[in-house]
Amino acid sequence: MPIDSTGSDRPILAVGWIDALPVPAALIRPLSRGLFSLHASNAAFDRLGLTPTTAHLPPPLVAALERAANQPEDRQEFSCQIGEGITARDLRGSIGPLPCTADEEGAAPIFLLTFIDRTQEMMTERNLRRELVSDSLTGLPNRAGFEEMVEQREIDETHTEHAILLLDLARFSRINEHIGPLAGDELIITVARRLKSSLRPGDILARTGGDEFAISTLIAGGRADVRELARRIRSCFDHPFRIGELKVSVDCALGCAIQPYAKAHIADQLRQAQIALKRAKQTDRIEMYEPETAMLSDNRFGLETALRSAIEEDRLQLAFQPLIELATGRVSGFEALARWDDEAGKAISPSEFIPIAEDSGLIVPLGQWAITKAAAMLAEWDRENGTPVDCYVSVNVSAIQLVRDDVAQVVRHALAAQGIGGERLMIELTESAIIGDPDRAMAVLSELKALNARIAMDDFGTGYSNLAYLQRLPIDVLKIDRSFVEHMVEDRDKVAIVRTIQSLAEVLGMKTTAEGVETTEQARLLSALGCDFGQGFLFARPLAPAEAIDCWRRSLTDPIF
Repeated sequence: MPIDSTGSDRPILAVGWIDALPVPAALIRPLSRGLFSLHASNAAFDRLGLTPTTAHLPPPLVAALERAANQPEDRQEFSCQIGEGITARDLRGSIGPLPCTADEEGAAPIFLLTFIDRTQEMMTERNLRRELVSDSLTGLPNRAGFEEMVEQREIDETHTEHAILLLDLARFSRINEHIGPLAGDELIITVARRLKSSLRPGDILARTGGDEFAISTLIAGGRADVRELARRIRSCFDHPFRIGELKVSVDCALGCAIQPYAKAHIADQLRQAQIALKRAKQTDRIEMYEPETAMLSDNRFGLETALRSAIEEDRLQLAFQPLIELATGRVSGFEALARWDDEAGKAISPSEFIPIAEDSGLIVPLGQWAITKAAAMLAEWDRENGTPVDCYVSVNVSAIQLVRDDVAQVVRHALAAQGIGGERLMIELTESAIIGDPDRAMAVLSELKALNARIAMDDFGTGYSNLAYLQRLPIDVLKIDRSFVEHMVEDRDKVAIVRTIQSLAEVLGMKTTAEGVETTEQARLLSALGCDFGQGFLFARPLAPAEAIDCWRRSLTDPIF
């Protein structure tokens, strides 16, 4: 029969059941100052090595014992760790009073102390936690781990500012495609090692994206300190990286954001560094975050959001600029141009929202909308006229839409929905879009020609056309860029360029359209050179749909030029 370890000879009745419990268990009496007397225990409890004479009991157990001594009617729950290193065990404990027997009335209550071993559970939880905050490839913190480590770091009074540098590997996706994903992973690991070696003690390095790293550093010298760190980082890329038998040269872009450490908000500072990094990719030098740049970025994001809504809710309009046949002065067609007024009725310039659409990918739904709307307007003009209108509408398709979208399918659906022929639509593609991927361009243009749609190469002469591909592509019209038309009356070199383009078009069986015609002299000179069509403010500015069809009707009896 177990005997009270305090020396009391009062028997503890019916304690044999404690050996049958599947968890470490003991019968105790809590004492003051977190001590206890042990009356009975099972073998599992004895193996824990917890006795009234143990020098250093786990603090959570001591606190629970004190609470039990002061509040004997309540059950106490706690968690603690016993042991150190690889032998440490995580336990969840419970201390609760046992009912008193009749013989024990008035005596100090006896408590049942039990433990549940949670070591494996806690190990799994810690491993999962480690995976959540670590990059599996490099072992560095990931973005979440980076933010956590920065927030928890200790600082001294000599460092008053906190800087975050974001580093993006240049051309990594192209390199990865060339050397393969396994070698690409090895390159990332090697870059991480070099970067780590360039940092000071206390700096934090993390991998926050596929080819992006973040560095947190405490500074006292402002931008001078950051530029010195950037110099050390850039030096990591002075020599090629050896990957197996390959030597791979890599460069990087660096963006930085600095904040007073006491006011640093890590998520905001990372966002600021991202803005600086985006600019660094364009300038090829380290860029510091500037509030003015952030304001522009916020404005662009606001415009992007508003543009997305405008496209989805069909709140854009098409304006139509006449294409004039120079030989007759009649309107032969129109170029459809997207126009957008915001919710306040303010007109947003295409030079402002088109680049945003291209950056965000909205250029694809915008291009689809323009093709669909242009076909619908042609059908509407036909109905108003009573017979099909003898003109076409030209719609611009960006290089991004050419790559990401099925342009021929969009045109096919638009024509079928309105019941008009393909010859009524002309698709304009820039020279760079066509020449950038001539094989894909050939496939898309061939599909469009199968629909009887016309094809125009916009801004011809501003890029580097491959004449062999130009000969193969089924292009109907070359559009002479406005830069060659401007001042051409006074500039013989521009006249020579236009004459060359015109001769090339004639040899290839193509028509020409001159953009940016603003004076009668320009129009006459272009006509004399053999140019087929003209477009510009001399003839008309972009018109609303009703004005455009009226312009076409008037030109039948009263030529514009």
